[in-house]
Amino acid sequence: MAKIKIKLIKSKIGKTHKQRSTVEALGLRKIGQVVEQEDNAQIRGMINRVNHMVEIVE
Repeated sequence: MAKIKIKLIKSKIGKTHKQRSTVEALGLRKIGQVVEQEDNAQIRGMINRVNHMVEIVE
């Protein structure tokens, strides 16, 4: 499978519990951190849930 790089661009402070736990489940802890995940439906759904907080890095 292909890999996808995800970067946290906004803080988790003040966000709902679901959004914070989704960001942490993606493996993101700090602003500016980039993680590499498998590109599948589950990861895409998680990205879609917090799309205002993360960006996909090419």
